[in-house]
Amino acid sequence: MDVQDISKMTYTQAITELEEIVKKMQSPECSIDNLSQYTARSLELLKVCKAKLTATDEELKKVLAEMSDDDNNA
Repeated sequence: MDVQDISKMTYTQAITELEEIVKKMQSPECSIDNLSQYTARSLELLKVCKAKLTATDEELKKVLAEMSDDDNNA
């Protein structure tokens, strides 16, 4: 697994890596010794995804509020 710097990841990159981890964890060849490593990395990636989704949600709310204000002032 090519571990990329979390702080520079896009949402898509984080999701893609999460999907790869899930496939590895579901594989019969997955070692118990790797599960804690996969779980820790997954948690980091989920935090990145949550932060990006939250930021996007806040931006969309601002845009919608501005559009609503513009409609009310017209």
